[in-house]
Amino acid sequence: MNRQHQFEIERQVSPNSHFLYLKGELDLARAAELRAAADPYIAETSRSLVINLKDLQYIDSTGIGVILSLLKARHVLNAPITVEEIPPKIQRLFDMTGLTRFIQQASNEVN
Repeated sequence: MNRQHQFEIERQVSPNSHFLYLKGELDLARAAELRAAADPYIAETSRSLVINLKDLQYIDSTGIGVILSLLKARHVLNAPITVEEIPPKIQRLFDMTGLTRFIQQASNEVN
């Protein structure tokens, strides 16, 4: 069975933020796409980086690692980053892996 994993990233820009809307399945085969899409916004500290997971159906450890690396990179630059609309099953993974505390810290820094 050779099923293609569907993954899409939609980008939007507002005066104050860069938005990345993740859709589908973020796994080892697609993690580099997320990193490449986010890289141009890492050092742009004048705008917040918002990662929306509303339509993300699956994430593996590689995808979690990419999100963690984005959180850390923005933290080092003292730049705001938010992960929002996390589906319950993905939130459970974030809780189990300890990623939730990094997401909460990043969100608290924005406020």
